[in-house]
Amino acid sequence: MTTVGQPVREPAAPVPLGTAAKLGGLGFLMVAALAWGLNWPVLKFLMGDWPPFTFRVIGAIGAVALLLLVAWRQGDPLAPPAGQWGRLSVAAVLNVTSWGGMAPLALMWLGAAEAAIIAYTMPVWAMLMAWPVLGERPTAPRLLGLVCGLSGMALLMAGPALAAVSAEGAPWSDTKLPGLAAILVTALMFAGGAVFTKRCPIEMPPMPLAAWQIVIGMIPVAVMAWALEPRIALGDITALGWGCIIYVGLIAQAVAYLAWFRALKRLPASTATIGALLAPVVGVLGSGLILGEPLEWRHAVALVLVLAGMLLATRG
Repeated sequence: MTTVGQPVREPAAPVPLGTAAKLGGLGFLMVAALAWGLNWPVLKFLMGDWPPFTFRVIGAIGAVALLLLVAWRQGDPLAPPAGQWGRLSVAAVLNVTSWGGMAPLALMWLGAAEAAIIAYTMPVWAMLMAWPVLGERPTAPRLLGLVCGLSGMALLMAGPALAAVSAEGAPWSDTKLPGLAAILVTALMFAGGAVFTKRCPIEMPPMPLAAWQIVIGMIPVAVMAWALEPRIALGDITALGWGCIIYVGLIAQAVAYLAWFRALKRLPASTATIGALLAPVVGVLGSGLILGEPLEWRHAVALVLVLAGMLLATRG
C-alpha cells in the first residue's frame, strides 16, 4: 500500500511492544471506545432535532475548531507538510468518512442491530489485512481474542436481530442489499484505515493530525447532507439538541479520534480493532442507564467477552 509521491517500501517487521506502551495503548483505546459507545444513546436524543449527516458535519466543525485551537496554543504547526497530503487524504477517508458517511447511509435500509453485526466484523478484516501489509501474524492469543470479541458482539445483538427476523420474516431480503453493501464497505474502510495508519504514518503532531483527518473525511459527508437532507432552522433546535451536538463534536469526534490514533501508535492494528468492539457494548449499557432501556444478562456477558478478547489480543 503506497501513497502519491512516496517510494515503495517492503512491510516493516513488527516491533515488539513493551508493557508501558501496551498499557498506554489500552488506555487510549478505552477512552475512544467509551466516547464512541456513549455516542449511541446521545444519537437517540439527536434524532429528534438533527438529520444524521448534518449533525455529523456541525459536530465536526466544533471538533476541528477545538483541536486546532489547542494545537495553536501548544505551538504545533497547523498545516500538514507538503509531502503528507496524499496519505493524509487516504487515511481521512478510511478512518472518518467510513463511520461519518457510509454507516448512516446503510441505516436507510437496515436496522441498527443488523448494521452493527456487519460493521463490527472489522477486526476480522483488520487481521487479514495486517498480516501481509504489516507483518502482524494472527497469533493464537489474537485469534482467541478475536473469537471472544466477536462472540460478545453476537450475543449483544442477538435479541434485536432475532426481533427483526420475527417482525419482517426475511431481514436479509434483496431490498436491503444496498444497506448491506454500505455497512460492509464501512467495516472494510475502517479496518483498512487502521492498517494504513500504521503502514504509512503521517509526520504531524497528534492534534492537527486528528483535525485535518476530520476536515477531509467530512467533505463527502457534507456533500451527502446537502444532497439528501432538508435545510434545518437552527432556531428550532432545542437546548438538549445543542447539548448533544456539543458532545458529538468535542467528545465523540475530537477526543475519540485523538485517542484512537494514539492507540494505533502503541498497539497492533488487529488488537486495536478488537478493542473497538467495546464501543457498542458501552452504547447498549449506556442506553440502559441513560434512557432506561431494559438490560439483560447477555449484556453483562457480552461486556466480559469483549474485555477478555481485548486483553487476550494484547498478549499476542
